[in-house]
Amino acid sequence: MNWKKWGEPQAYLYILPALVPYAVFWLAPMAYVVYLSFTDWDFMNPVKPFVGWENYINLLTDAKFYDALATTCLFALGNVLPSLVGGLLLALLLNRKLRGAAFFRTMIFLPWVTPTVAVSIVWAWIYEPRVGLANTILEWFGIGGLEWTRSPETALLSVLIVTIWKGLGWTMVFYLVALQNIPESLHEAAMIEGANRRQRLMHITLPLISPTSFFLFLITTIDSIQAYDQINVLTQGGPSGSTRTLLYLYYESAFERYEIGEASAVAIILILLLALISAVSLYVSRRRIHYL
Repeated sequence: MNWKKWGEPQAYLYILPALVPYAVFWLAPMAYVVYLSFTDWDFMNPVKPFVGWENYINLLTDAKFYDALATTCLFALGNVLPSLVGGLLLALLLNRKLRGAAFFRTMIFLPWVTPTVAVSIVWAWIYEPRVGLANTILEWFGIGGLEWTRSPETALLSVLIVTIWKGLGWTMVFYLVALQNIPESLHEAAMIEGANRRQRLMHITLPLISPTSFFLFLITTIDSIQAYDQINVLTQGGPSGSTRTLLYLYYESAFERYEIGEASAVAIILILLLALISAVSLYVSRRRIHYL
């Protein structure tokens, strides 16, 4: 064997401690899920009948699957852009030397470290149509109350508001670090050249924090596709399936209908979707670095 191509064999001993748990806790379960996706198992029967591609064919010909896929994509799109823009605006505001800036940074970041279930329970009270805070505030401005999580027209928006509100502090912290790593000399040189605040933002700040923006875009997209806790607490996938994402469809198949084969097929499709997003993002990132 040409070890020059693969490196010294002794080097693999150093990564073996990391590879063993990786294989045990990720590769092996993944292989088992792939196997289950080709079976018709109900969680109880010790026999797992092999059905081939039937689970995948049933999913890809089921309108419910495409509705869940569309909801997942819509939820991701509705979460990523507001989270990044809102986090950047908060970072730009709190990056200045303002009195109490540290206090506001802490308060904005607190929702991120609070468990999603606890946050969702509080927001469920806020969204209560009759006595909830959300409709009370709308009534102050002469706006009629909404059904929020109880209406198919507003349920997804309600979950999105909670998700964006909880994640703003996380994106803000990353942007704050990126902004503080920009050399002040660049802004000073631009000011000497006559650049105004908008020009400095567009031609210095945004290009230099673009790696952070790319990272946040990728992670926020993945988190959006994997969202479950807030959906389960606030809407349980309803009403009328308006907030049923792929992950929630997986939960329904596995733990409500006990169709483990179908649930495993949903999980594999979800993993492939995440892998595709990661691969496309990595390709775009490399092209960008090569271009620069």
